[in-house]
Formats: sequence, structure tokens, C-alpha cells
Amino acid sequence: MSTGELDPETWRRRRTSFGSVAAGYAAHRPDYPADAVAFLVGARPRRVLDLGAGTGLLTGVLLAAGHEVVAVDPAEPMLAELRARHPEVPTHVGDAEAIPLPDGSVDAVLAAQAAHWFDPEPAAVQLRRVLRLGGVVGLVWNTRDEEVPWVAALGRALADEARGHEADQGVVDTFARALGARVEHHRSGILQRLSPEQVVAGIA
Repeated sequence: MSTGELDPETWRRRRTSFGSVAAGYAAHRPDYPADAVAFLVGARPRRVLDLGAGTGLLTGVLLAAGHEVVAVDPAEPMLAELRARHPEVPTHVGDAEAIPLPDGSVDAVLAAQAAHWFDPEPAAVQLRRVLRLGGVVGLVWNTRDEEVPWVAALGRALADEARGHEADQGVVDTFARALGARVEHHRSGILQRLSPEQVVAGIA
């Protein structure tokens, strides 16, 4: 998704709308695999910006791996959920296009389930600004394993509600061009156990 497809006010409203369902995100969204974090950041402790951090699902995986984390998200209700989970993490309300951190202040910037809401050109300028020399940008998405028949059926039921939220190679390519970056891919997996009630809540 790009800002060119929507007027600026609609774009702003949509990407900050998740605050109204922050508790649901915290309860129902899956975590991220530890090996994905290791692939992106490495084993040595680093200072990582979780950009578009939401309720802190990726933040928790980064902390468990021993990294120092600072979280930025445009929606204060999402950050309130994050602080409830991880009160030790500094949080800032802000956008990818105007990151509220000093120059050269982080070793890596990770965005989980969020980069499709960034405007790539101005965001790339900000990423270069806040990263230290040799820094890493990691874009992460959780997707359903639709090789499982019932999951494929669920995906079809949700297709009309996807609204471009799925992993998008186009987003990765656009950021790679804007950053002049070399792209590496990593596929991992995580098992999320859901009750029928949770599935229905996710659809609703």
C-alpha cells in the first residue's frame, strides 16, 4: 500500500486506527519466531528500534534475545499495551516518516506487520538518519500457512478484509531501492493455538 492510493487524511486515520482495538491485538495476534530475530539482528546484544511496535509482540522477542529496545508507534493506545507488558522499554509516539530519535542512535530498525503503512521515500531518509554505520533494517510479516486446508479456507473468508496488510514483496522492493540496500530473505514458522472463539473474534 502507498500513500498515493489514499488521500493524506484517510491514510493517517487508517494507520492510527489500530489503537481502538489495541487489547484485541495484544490478546490474539501471534508472536514472532526467535530465529527470525536472530537472522535479522544477530546474537550480539544491540540497540534496536521496534518501529510501528504496536502492542509489543516483536519487542518481547527482542528483549528475550538480550537486545535493548526502544519502541515507536503512531497510536498511544497500542503503546499503552506495550508498556503494560514491558514497562522497562522506552516508548515514543511517532511515525516512520518522522522518527523521534537522535541521529545514529540504533544498530537496527525492525518493523513487524507495519512497513506497508510507511511512506517509503521519507521513511528511508529517517531510517538512514537513526541507524549507526553498518545498521540493519528488517521488515517482518506473519502470514497464514495456507498449505493447511482449513487455514486456506479461513484465508479465503478473510480475503475481503485483508486491505493490503499481508506480506508484500512490493514493499520490500520499494524500501530496498530507497535505501540502496541488499535484500536477504528468511522464512520461519511459529505455531499459534486458537480456540474457535478466538478465530471468530479475529474474523469479527
